[in-house]
Order: sequence, then C-alpha cells, then structure tokens
Amino acid sequence: MRTRGAVLLANIITGLALGYTVANIGFGDYGELNRMFTFQDLRMFLAFAGAVVIIAVAFALLRVRRTPGRIHAGVIPGAVLFGTGWAISGGCPAIPIVQVASGYLPALVTIAGVVVGIRLCRWANARYFHLDRGSCGL
Repeated sequence: MRTRGAVLLANIITGLALGYTVANIGFGDYGELNRMFTFQDLRMFLAFAGAVVIIAVAFALLRVRRTPGRIHAGVIPGAVLFGTGWAISGGCPAIPIVQVASGYLPALVTIAGVVVGIRLCRWANARYFHLDRGSCGL
C-alpha cells in the first residue's frame, strides 16, 4: 500500500531528476529555446521530438488509450495563446521554475504572468464564455 509520504517523496525525486535533466539539456535557457523556435539550431527541436517519439512508443507498448472527448471553442485560441506565451517567455509554465532554480530571477515575471493569466482565464470563462472545462482544470 502506498502512503502519502512515499508518493510525495517519489514525486519530489522525479521532479528533481526532471528539472536537472531539463536544465542540463538547455530547455531552461532562453537563448537555446529562441534558437529552437526560430529553427537556427535543430538540436533542441530534435531533443523535443525525440521525447515525443519515446513517450508515443511507451504509450503504445503500455496500451494507453486516450478517452475520446470533444474539443470546445476555447481549445484553439488557448493553444495559440499558450504557444505564443511559450515562444515569448522562453518556455512552458514549468520552465520558469527551472530557470528560477538555476538563478535566473527574471523568470519570476513569467511565473507571475502565468498566475495572472490563469486567474484572468477563470474570470473570463465564468463571466463571458461559460465553456466546459473538461479535463483541463481551468
């Protein structure tokens, strides 16, 4: 039987290992990510693509099946905003945490932007859009 402490410890160890790996391959470096997004250096792009292939193979071997769901009106604009924010800030919402841990304090501005964006999204959805949140947990 798993205890909460054991699960928490496993999550902390896994998170530290992932953060260490992400930082060391360059995903925490804005310059590296900028070169990836502008196709000036394909090393990062190929590392990301390789990770996607590995997880796709693992899911196929483990027979993981996605439950079919519907796409609501907020998915496409949300994806565009997410991608734009990723390109501007130099990482997905987890990368600024790695950047702060590496001593890059300007990433705190990105973290604040993520928090403000989540709160604005919740407010706008409740007031104007009333979109089904599905599994995204708005």
